[in-house]
Amino acid sequence: MNASDNRIVFENVSKFYGEVLGVNRVNLALDPGITSLVGPNGSGKTTLMNLMTGLIRPTRGKVTVLGMTSADPEHLFRAVGYCTQFDSFPRGVSGYEFIYWPLRLHGLDHTRADQLTKEAIHRVGMMSAAERKVAGYSKGMRQRIRLAQAISHHPTVVVLDEPLNGLDPMARAETIALFQALGQHGMHVIISSHILEEVDRISDRVVLMSNGYVVAEGQIHDVRREVKDHPMQILVRCSNPAKLASQVFALDHVVEAKINSDGQGLLVRTRDAEQFYLLLNRVAAQGVVDVEAVAPADDDVNSIYQYLIGSDGSNA
Repeated sequence: MNASDNRIVFENVSKFYGEVLGVNRVNLALDPGITSLVGPNGSGKTTLMNLMTGLIRPTRGKVTVLGMTSADPEHLFRAVGYCTQFDSFPRGVSGYEFIYWPLRLHGLDHTRADQLTKEAIHRVGMMSAAERKVAGYSKGMRQRIRLAQAISHHPTVVVLDEPLNGLDPMARAETIALFQALGQHGMHVIISSHILEEVDRISDRVVLMSNGYVVAEGQIHDVRREVKDHPMQILVRCSNPAKLASQVFALDHVVEAKINSDGQGLLVRTRDAEQFYLLLNRVAAQGVVDVEAVAPADDDVNSIYQYLIGSDGSNA
C-alpha cells in the first residue's frame, strides 16, 4: 500500500471565501493517531476540517484522505465521520433515530443499521437515554450523541470539532479514553479543542494555527523546540539560587533569572536551553550549587501557543 493511502495530506492548500482567507499554503501529512488543531476563532481550524471531510474544496492545492479526494465523495464519506460544533437536530427525533435513519439512508438494512446504532450509543455511554427525545438532552448528552453518529459507520477518519464541550468530568474522561482507543487502533482522530491541558495529554501531534496559516506542527515537545525566537522557561530547584543566578547572567542567551519567592529555586528564561543545561552540569559537577531538580516550566500546549500567537489561552 502506498504510504499516502494511510495519510491525510494537504499539498500547498489554500481556501478563500471570496476575498476572505480561510487557510493559506497549508502543507501537512498526518499519520494515524490523535492530531489536535489549536488556534483562536478565525485561525482556520474549521476550514481545515471541512477540507479534509470533503465538505468544501480548496481554491488551490490538493487534499487527499487515505488516497481519496472530494472528487470521489461516495467512498470518501464512507471513510470519514464528522462531528461538527453546530448543535442542531431534526425536530422530535430520539437519540436512537438520530443515528439509525442516516445509516438506513446510506443503504444499510434494518438489522445492520440497528446493530451499528446500538453499538455507537453504547460506546458513548448513552444507552439509558437512547429512546428519549434529543430536545430533552443536556448539552453534554447532545454532544455525546453527535459523537455516536460520527463513529456509527466505523469510519477510518474521525473529525471532531470541539468534542469535549459541555461534558461533565466523568463523561469527559470516558470520551478521552474513547479517542485514545480509536487512535491506538490505527484510526485518524482529528480534534479541535480549547481545553489545552487535555490536548497536551492525549495528542500524538499538534497543529498550531493562526490567521489561516499553520505556524507549527509535530509532537508537542518538538514543536516547542521549533520556537527559536521566544525564550524557554526552566525551573531549577537548588541550594544556592543566588550563586547560580550570578553565573547564569554571564550567558548571553539568558534573558532573565529570577529567584523563587521561597528562596529554594531559580526561574530562568533562555533562548538556548541546551547551552544552559551544559552550564548547569558544570556548576553541579563543581559542587558550587547542589541541584535538586530541573524542569521546563512552559513545555506544554498552552505556553507554546501563547508564545507563538500571543493568545490568552481562551481559543476556541
